[in-house]
Amino acid sequence: MNENETQKIASLDTPYVKEQYRKFQKQHRQLVFKRRRLAALFAVAAFVFIVMGVQIFNEQRHLSELNEIKVKTVAESAKVDNRVADLKNDVKLLKDDNYVAKLARSRYYYSKNGELIFVLPDPVKTPSKDKAPADEVVKSETTKE
Repeated sequence: MNENETQKIASLDTPYVKEQYRKFQKQHRQLVFKRRRLAALFAVAAFVFIVMGVQIFNEQRHLSELNEIKVKTVAESAKVDNRVADLKNDVKLLKDDNYVAKLARSRYYYSKNGELIFVLPDPVKTPSKDKAPADEVVKSETTKE
C-alpha cells in the first residue's frame, strides 16, 4: 500500500468499534491459547505413545527370549524324562536275579561252577559292526525272555 492509500483509510473511534476490537483480540488470544494447549496435549500424547511403544518393544523382545528359554527347557525336560524312564527300566531289570547274574558274568567275568569264560576282544576297538557290547547282549536276552 502506498502512503496515499493509508491516509485515505480512517478508523472509527466509536465505543462499538472499540468493543468489537476488544472482542476480536479476546477471541484471538483464546484461539492462540487453545492452539498452544492442543499442541501441548499432542506433545504429551506423543511422548506417552513413544514411551509405551518402547516398553512394548522391550517386553516383546523379553518375551521372545523367554520363549527360547522355554523351548530349551522343554527339550531338556524331555531328555531328562527319557533318562528317568531308562533308569527306571534299569532298576526294574536289576530287581531280576537272572539279569543281575548275566550282568555280573558279562562285566566282571564271574562264572558258575564248571563254566568257562572266554575273553573276546573289545568290540569298541575292533572295526566289526555285527558285534554288540556285553550290556546290550544281556539286555536283549532279557527282553526276549
